[in-house]
Amino acid sequence: MIIHNTERTCLFIDGSSLYSASRGLGFDVDYRKMLDFFTKRTHLLRAHYYAAILDTDEYSPIKPLTDWLSYNGYFLVTKTAREYTDQSGRRRVKGNMDIEIAVDMMEAAPHIDHAILITGDSDFRRVVEAVQRQGVRVSVISSMRSSPPLIGDDLRRQADQFIELADIAEDITRRQTEPRPKQAPIRHPADQASEEE
Repeated sequence: MIIHNTERTCLFIDGSSLYSASRGLGFDVDYRKMLDFFTKRTHLLRAHYYAAILDTDEYSPIKPLTDWLSYNGYFLVTKTAREYTDQSGRRRVKGNMDIEIAVDMMEAAPHIDHAILITGDSDFRRVVEAVQRQGVRVSVISSMRSSPPLIGDDLRRQADQFIELADIAEDITRRQTEPRPKQAPIRHPADQASEEE
């Protein structure tokens, strides 16, 4: 992994993509360790975390995570996820954050040397290319080792550097001996739809 500690860097985390990749690899991300990991290796200007949240009266299992992130060094970007019923009558949740991430990457590009994008979504290939044309080096973090692989080939080829999430897992996960916080497990809206099928 090539990261220079003098590079002005922004981290862009697609929350649902990171959650899916880490779940596919069998670990939970420790967001404090993740922030420390990148702060020690780069001149980190900002760490963005993107999440779509259901706007209901019911308890949102992602709320404790987003609250913690916003008070602990992350720049939180959220929007309301929409719930709908598909043609087969199943409840689904839609909350894509692609536009928000793309706009923030383009706005940051003139001020940074390195963008680290945590997602596997090939839809980001074009914005990665646009940011690179502005002289920004782009690293993409996702997983080829998860089942199924969660990185699109187009995005992986476009990035200046692909970092396998499993390779940095030891530095960004909670150790087995560490006590887990006493709270409800954190689930993303995408899980709710699959559980209701």
